[in-house]
Amino acid sequence: MSRKLLRNIVCGFIAMSVLAGCGASTGNTNKSDLQVGLVTNIGSIDDKSFNQGSWEGIQSAAQKFGIKSKYLQPGGESDAEILKEIANFDEAGYDMVVAPGFKFTQSITQAQSKYPDKKFMIIDAVPETVGNNTVAVLFDEHEAGFLAGLATAVELKEANVGFIGGMATDAVNRYNWGFQQGIQFANENYGTSMTMLPENFIYQGTFTDVAAGQQISAQLYDRGVNVIFSAAGAVGTGVIKEARERAQGGEKVWVVGVDVDQYDDGLYNDTQSVVLTSAMKKISTATYDVIADAIEGAYKGGQTLTYGVQNDGVGIPEVNPNLNEETTKVVNEAYAKIKAGEIIVVADQGIL
Repeated sequence: MSRKLLRNIVCGFIAMSVLAGCGASTGNTNKSDLQVGLVTNIGSIDDKSFNQGSWEGIQSAAQKFGIKSKYLQPGGESDAEILKEIANFDEAGYDMVVAPGFKFTQSITQAQSKYPDKKFMIIDAVPETVGNNTVAVLFDEHEAGFLAGLATAVELKEANVGFIGGMATDAVNRYNWGFQQGIQFANENYGTSMTMLPENFIYQGTFTDVAAGQQISAQLYDRGVNVIFSAAGAVGTGVIKEARERAQGGEKVWVVGVDVDQYDDGLYNDTQSVVLTSAMKKISTATYDVIADAIEGAYKGGQTLTYGVQNDGVGIPEVNPNLNEETTKVVNEAYAKIKAGEIIVVADQGIL
């Protein structure tokens, strides 16, 4: 079965789950009366990022436990708009609200006090104080970045490397710094010759400007960069678009995706993609785990949970069509060494 066909089947399943989730319970093996609501970040549940990962985790819990689930999309990005949707979930009797992204920091800080009987989960951010009714989830992006950088270097062997970040948030910085460490580790241990220049590591300043992403990536490719790691939300959409257009014209350029497996986003025909691999954090797994804990009486309210290599919460995709077997072997070995403490990826600084 082709990767594209398999993705279509999976997307079809998700679409059916979404229809079932908007106000109706799904089939299950362990009945639970928990009601879980998702307040979406920018975009909807098919954003191939935080919203989709969170919703897929909720739907996995719905399938397993029979919970009732629904998502609401705020009319804007302000805290007031977000709090309005949380209030709607409260009025509808929902027990738990999932909030994916740093934009929810202030709204969850307020909501956890206003609705003390409600459970909250915030992903990729921590409120000013994590209340006893809130679980915050962070990820070791530096470890995911390291593995993606290592894979990039071992696969390409000799290339000029670039990075386009959105805003310089902690998560984006960790991706960047881990990626740099992965490139350097390959240069020092596997005989690769990858070049990193400070001027090719850029923060665009937003997560929304698609056109800017395409413009900046064009500039990098024009000055000899061969592969760009983009951790920039919708800005990265522009990066992938530019790479696809160049690949269609015969240029050999690459993109490293972020957060989720972006291989299919990079397809410029049925069999080729400009996405070499992706630095992933398993948002759906974390979302499912927190819901399951709530159902099973083990809800970790008041805690900040971190998902990394140690608990298989970050990595690169299991299937990487653009990576050869040797590269995959090297990455798997490094993954095991990180888990064993034999390789330490630093979270607070890069090489440049």
